[in-house]
Amino acid sequence: MTDSNKRALAVFDLDNTLADTAHRQRFLEAGPRDWEGFFAAAPHDPPIAEGIALVLESARECEVVYLTGRPERCRRDTLDWLAAQGLPEGRVYMRRNDDRRPARRTKLEILRRLAGTREIRVLVDDDELVCEDAERAGFTVVRARWAAQSAELKVAQEREGRT
Repeated sequence: MTDSNKRALAVFDLDNTLADTAHRQRFLEAGPRDWEGFFAAAPHDPPIAEGIALVLESARECEVVYLTGRPERCRRDTLDWLAAQGLPEGRVYMRRNDDRRPARRTKLEILRRLAGTREIRVLVDDDELVCEDAERAGFTVVRARWAAQSAELKVAQEREGRT
C-alpha cells in the first residue's frame, strides 16, 4: 500500500514541540479564555532548540510534515514562523476552524490517512494523550518533553479541541 518510491515521513507537532508557547499561556489562564489573543501571539513564539534540531536531523532522511491542532485561520502566521526558523518546507496539517474534537482524535485520524500511502518514521509531539494513542496505533513516537507543560494548554487540547 505504501509508496516505496517516496521518503518516509517525520511528523512534527508545533506548539511546545517546536514553538515555545509560554509567553502566550496568559491568554488561557482567566475565563473566558482569549483564543484570539492566544493565536495572535503565536508569530512571536521563540523556537525550541531541541525540537528544531530534531526537525533538521530528520529532514536528512525523511520528508518533514507538520501536524498541529492550530486552527486553519492561523496558516499564514504558521507558515511564516516555520520559514523564519529556517525549517524545511513541508505540508502543514491544521484543524478546521470549527473542529473542536480532542487533539488526540484529530491527529490520529491524519496520521492514519498519511500511513495509508507513506511510511511514517516518527511522530514528535508534546501531548501525552496524542503520543499514547499514536503508540497504541503502532506509530513510533518521540515525546517532546523539552518545554514547560501548561495545565491550561492540556485542557485546551483535550476538552476544548482548540490546539
